[in-house]
Amino acid sequence: MEWTDEGIVLGVRRHGESSAIVELLTRQHGRHLGLVRGGAGSRMRPLLQPGNSVTAVWRARLDEHLGMYVLEGTRLRAATLLASSHAVYGVTHLAALARLLPERDPHEDIYEMLQGTLDDFDDAGVAAVHLIRFELAMLTELGFGLDLENCAATGETTDLVYVSPKSGGAVSRTAGEPWRDRLLPLPAFLREGESGANSWSDQDLLDGFQVTGLFLLRHVLEPRGQGHSDARDGFINAVTKRRNRLAGA
Repeated sequence: MEWTDEGIVLGVRRHGESSAIVELLTRQHGRHLGLVRGGAGSRMRPLLQPGNSVTAVWRARLDEHLGMYVLEGTRLRAATLLASSHAVYGVTHLAALARLLPERDPHEDIYEMLQGTLDDFDDAGVAAVHLIRFELAMLTELGFGLDLENCAATGETTDLVYVSPKSGGAVSRTAGEPWRDRLLPLPAFLREGESGANSWSDQDLLDGFQVTGLFLLRHVLEPRGQGHSDARDGFINAVTKRRNRLAGA
């Protein structure tokens, strides 16, 4: 068995004295593990950092075996990502989210989205918006997508400012007004046709994380006996501090 694919490093763990088991999210073969000879050595360490993109050749005698990876770097982002705390937390959290996908099951849209998110970590606010949208995409990929395009009560497609915590559907301002204390705010950058143009506030970002966090916890994490990763809280706090520091400069 042999294939070649693009991949993004999610994690590495030492195996024996000098080898490492590397976990990739690949474009066509999904989340996939493989053994890298010499992967624990100093020469390979810069390549095998989470967030780096590689070309991977995987070989095994049988498809169900762990197999061997031969990797070549194509975009080594890790050095840049390690320079800011929000990016370090963000990469760790993205890897934890990707591990929710079934092993060896291709999810090309998620791969593309992960790659785009990793390429845009310079601006903390932009990175936060990308990460929230990635969490929404993961909910959809796992079968728990939210309907944020139409009002759950009236079917309207405009002035959607709330999310129902029960159904996960958007709610218009008029329909939701009597129950606004029970509804979640829907930030502008998640509304249909509203990109935000980097004008979102810290509260907008917190509202977005509240929406995705609630449904990830309820539908995906708690049934598996898990909670949100510490890296998620670390990312949110780091983004808020960085934005406040820049605003005060």
